[in-house]
Amino acid sequence: MNRHFPLAGLALAASVLLTACGGGSSPASDDAPVARGTVVLGQLGGSATTAQIDAGTSSKNIQSLTGTAKCGVDVHYVYYMTRDPGGNPATASTAVLLPSGTDASCTGSRPVVLYAHGTTTTKSFNMAQVTTNTEASLVMAFYAAQGFIVVAPNYLGYDRSGLNYTPYLNAEASAVDMIDGLRAAKSYLASAGTTTQPSSKLLIAGYSQGGHVAMATHKVIERDYASEFTVSASGPMSGPYNLVGFGDIIVSPSGQVNAGATLFLPLMLTSYQKAYGNIYSATTDVYQSPYAATAETLFPTDTSLADLMAAGKLPADTTFTKLFGTGGLLTDSFRSGYATSNFRKALETNTLLNWVPKHPVALCGGANDPTVFYTVNTPAAKAALGTAVTAYNLEDATSVGATVYGGFAQAKASTSTAAGGGTAGATAVQSAYHGTLVPPFCNAVVRSYFQRVLAAGG
Repeated sequence: MNRHFPLAGLALAASVLLTACGGGSSPASDDAPVARGTVVLGQLGGSATTAQIDAGTSSKNIQSLTGTAKCGVDVHYVYYMTRDPGGNPATASTAVLLPSGTDASCTGSRPVVLYAHGTTTTKSFNMAQVTTNTEASLVMAFYAAQGFIVVAPNYLGYDRSGLNYTPYLNAEASAVDMIDGLRAAKSYLASAGTTTQPSSKLLIAGYSQGGHVAMATHKVIERDYASEFTVSASGPMSGPYNLVGFGDIIVSPSGQVNAGATLFLPLMLTSYQKAYGNIYSATTDVYQSPYAATAETLFPTDTSLADLMAAGKLPADTTFTKLFGTGGLLTDSFRSGYATSNFRKALETNTLLNWVPKHPVALCGGANDPTVFYTVNTPAAKAALGTAVTAYNLEDATSVGATVYGGFAQAKASTSTAAGGGTAGATAVQSAYHGTLVPPFCNAVVRSYFQRVLAAGG
């Protein structure tokens, strides 16, 4: 569920400086744990002008989707307290992208987009690094530069978090982290006294893994935190909402393995082993040799995927689909026992088809996604969650409208042509589909949806 959407040509007026303490989880003591959402450190790291943002979107030919920037953006970094899946105190961090400027859209009380990022294996991943983090630059252009305050947590286990793994696709733990990041961001901005402050309007968005996290956060806020926050709308994009149905396809002997599976499974197996303690008795129960020796602690890491493959810690397969069989990541016994396994039960626990939203939801994706299969996830969520949900398919003009449909078709055609067309072109489109082609179009669809909800008083 990685995405690689570059927005080159964007430079901050001042580099984002991260000097937060590296911390770990708070040590056990007789003292009460620090409250969730407590700010450990907050600081302004840099800023981007409208001209700089426009130069970046123009260079990537997405300005027709983002629009020209109405606002400059101040980039803040907040380090805060949250809880790990066991309820223990842990540290995490979030970017806060704050609109600035004289336009009426850029100051005063502004709606908040709580944004959940996609899968990354990179330990140092940080949504405050807008010059080098491609997803952060995209989010800045689509939302903060158009007058939304963006709060974008980095998740437990990333950046300077004290947790030594990440609770990957753990719905409840992810929601707690996101909510605490939002609390910390609002507390920090209130104390900083910035002229732009959060309104009561809360919008939740996320892409890929972040689509799952966004939906989980919406669900948990409405269930447990309705007295503190009201969700105006959410926009999960290309997410694995139906984890158990998705897993059934991938693990089935006749099923299709999704692109990226050899990266996602170590993240997921470690996450669920840490949370539930019953996924395996030993790593050799699920991983083939030699991967069993290191898979549990493999991610997140700042070691490149190429180096991990060269070191024999991942199958040497750049499509990341070598999940089973000779030289594959997982054992045949894991596959044969999947149907009755605790792993499948964990997937059921974290599937998000068992709730009814009280506020509107826009789902967006592309029907030909090879990474997060569309049909088993988005239409299934639409059917299960009810009338509050609208689903948008970039491959369907009647769904997204002629302009978005045509633009997406042109983006695919350009990608194919650049690769020489034919089979090579088709392969290039599939390779770029989830990580590069879909994100800008779905963010355009979701932002438009948010603007309609707000205009209607949502």
